[in-house]
Amino acid sequence: MENGKVENKKVVAGVLGILLGSFGAHKFYLGYKKEGIIQLIVSMVTFGLGGLVGVAEGIIYLTKSDDEFYQTYQAGKKPWF
Repeated sequence: MENGKVENKKVVAGVLGILLGSFGAHKFYLGYKKEGIIQLIVSMVTFGLGGLVGVAEGIIYLTKSDDEFYQTYQAGKKPWF
């Protein structure tokens, strides 16, 4: 595992979660298609309030170490929080 690639994916996923979390962009970026669609539908049904989940996840992504992020979300495929 190359450290630069892991960090880059973490930062991009975190920023997408914060900025476009309502659309599930961070989920799609990490390869979680089903969860991305669920995030999008929840945000539509709640008139955007479901996007707060994306913001929270984006912050969580950015505060994890590179290795912890990789082990949890890329290798471990943990889809939520």
